Amino acid sequence: MNTLVAELTVNGAPVKAIAEPRTQLCEILRETLNLTGTHVGCEQGVCGACTVLVDGKPQRSCVSYAGDCSGSSVITIEGFDEDPLMAELRDAFSRHHALQCGYCTPGMLVTARDIVLRLGEVAPGTIREELSGNLCRCTGYVGLVEAIEEVSKGRNPQQAVLIPAVKVAAARQTAPPVPSPAPARPVRSVPQGNVTQSDLRKGWSRIEQHLEIAVPPDQVWQKLKDIRDVSKCLPGAEITEVDGSALSGRMNVALGPMKVAFSGDGAVAFDEAARSGRMTGRGRDTGSGSSAEGEVEWRVEPAEKNADAASRILVVLSWRLSGRLAQFNRGGLVEDVIQRLASIFAANLEASIKDTPAPAGEIKSLGVLDLLWGVLVSRWRRWRGK
Repeated sequence: MNTLVAELTVNGAPVKAIAEPRTQLCEILRETLNLTGTHVGCEQGVCGACTVLVDGKPQRSCVSYAGDCSGSSVITIEGFDEDPLMAELRDAFSRHHALQCGYCTPGMLVTARDIVLRLGEVAPGTIREELSGNLCRCTGYVGLVEAIEEVSKGRNPQQAVLIPAVKVAAARQTAPPVPSPAPARPVRSVPQGNVTQSDLRKGWSRIEQHLEIAVPPDQVWQKLKDIRDVSKCLPGAEITEVDGSALSGRMNVALGPMKVAFSGDGAVAFDEAARSGRMTGRGRDTGSGSSAEGEVEWRVEPAEKNADAASRILVVLSWRLSGRLAQFNRGGLVEDVIQRLASIFAANLEASIKDTPAPAGEIKSLGVLDLLWGVLVSRWRRWRGK
């Protein structure tokens, strides 16, 4: 797969991004640098929610190729924290109720700042014309126009080249290079004796699970080493190819009427002595444009009770969602859903080891709504038990 290197300055910090030629600037900003103040709406350059400054001028980041922006200075809404004019605009937006849901606000503020600097004191009609590239479904634009008009009072126009640079602490915005979609991230050495906590990475979520299975540890360990077979215990998962430590697979997820299928590559490593392992992977759903990265570490040990006949699997799961599906990454609820999914996996794994597998059939999608229903029922039962 062809890749390119885009060298940018983002909010004062140098960033070197390795990406596909088709990668848009907004993808680098949101999905890699975690600068999610740059909102993505229409993805056609119409709504203006993704507006950022590129070399001092407003630009739609959803229709700007990252490679074309190489060598440029990019300022997102997060980069204006120390900008006096932006502070005035924010205050005026609040006073004039120039925002409701807030989705268009970052792009509106970037555009408003450009209007005031470029035109100086400006009439309401001109403001409306200048805002025609930024759509708002909530306010009716009255508050927006009043806020910008107020801030522009008594100001003189400035040329774009005279716009003062925004001072941003570079360390706060420094980010690692954007990884190429392939191959998968290298697998680190498997920890000896303990499942170690994955490094806390920006934009990643992490959860630990302890699974109890009424099967001896040796049998569980042997089963877990057969990655292709054990993947059948997880709803919606399928390993399609295994070549040594490298593997390929897919994950089918159903979110009500929306169905997504992540396809990607990964790698796995085992530590026989410690009965532990680690698997990493990354995938993308071409339909929704969403991407997922994940890492799972596990260790098998005897259960605290009935150690000869039962096992405990310690699991550390880390993941990052980007694109449209990132909106489903909600702390407590996600944790409950994963716990529900883990219990299903544990039951299927135990049944498979005991040669009483679930009914065979085609691979089913992971029904998130069904999982959520199970979570709500579980919470209700816990509440009733108090």
